[in-house]
Amino acid sequence: MISFLILIAGLTLLLFAGDYLVRGAVAMAEKLGISPLIIGLTIVALGTSAPELFVSLKAAFTGVYGIAIGNVVGSNIANVLLVLGAPALIAPIACREGGIGFSLLVMALLTVILMLMMGTGVLTHIDGLILVAILGIFLAWQFKTARKDRAAALRGDYHDELDEVPTQNSRIAAYLLFGLIGLPIGASLTVNGAVDIARLFGVSETVIGLTIVAIGTSLPELVTTVMAAWRGSGAVAIGNVIGSNIFNIGAILGITSFLHPLLVPAHIVYIDMWIMAAVTVLLIILAVGSRPINRLGGFIMLALFVTYVTAVF
Repeated sequence: MISFLILIAGLTLLLFAGDYLVRGAVAMAEKLGISPLIIGLTIVALGTSAPELFVSLKAAFTGVYGIAIGNVVGSNIANVLLVLGAPALIAPIACREGGIGFSLLVMALLTVILMLMMGTGVLTHIDGLILVAILGIFLAWQFKTARKDRAAALRGDYHDELDEVPTQNSRIAAYLLFGLIGLPIGASLTVNGAVDIARLFGVSETVIGLTIVAIGTSLPELVTTVMAAWRGSGAVAIGNVIGSNIFNIGAILGITSFLHPLLVPAHIVYIDMWIMAAVTVLLIILAVGSRPINRLGGFIMLALFVTYVTAVF
């Protein structure tokens, strides 16, 4: 029970600390006069990946590679089957979005390259550098494309993703401080609780990373998408999932393996990375299709996710 409470406390702290860090960083960037476009493409995008990044870094430096890698592989699976499946039970999720062709290509490329890297049994410093470099190219393309849309640059669409952005300097500092302190503490609690639970139930850390930790760190995307569907504006869901999956591989595994080589568990090499590839193909099909994801589709996706989690355990 204590281990479960530690895990829940860690995940909760991660979610709140990540949220406060993003809002504080956005507020500081606005104070410094940084372009809304830059804020949206970098601070918000990277900030929302902070919980996963800190969990993977903590797990890597403590030698729990199953959580470090399983966190990302499991999140990419959950992002498709859970994050898109659950909102579809509320309202149809539109699939047609313009201008995501290059994003789909980058996502597919990163997935294939990551699978080839993991097939060797280890993610090295060079592997991490390659993943980060591909992410850098993707961000540069996004920036170049978005600059052509002056209206989008001026709107600052990132405010739609944030509940509140502080304006007072003292509150901005408090948000940043809470985020910077809370994230490493939350990551430590999450990893320690997950490892204890894995040992308690006699399962591997990889299983816990692929399921409990992955689902926990995907909660922000799930909540955002469910609320968007509830408000009848779920059309951006697929684009958000594509972006999240790109950052999971390029930023989280890229930065983590660049700083510390990761041994890849055999379970992920032989089973889970292929499931990740399958749901990536499914995401591409959904993105280029013309039909929305209806309740039946959402139910099937959730059933597949439950089946996967059950099979992993």
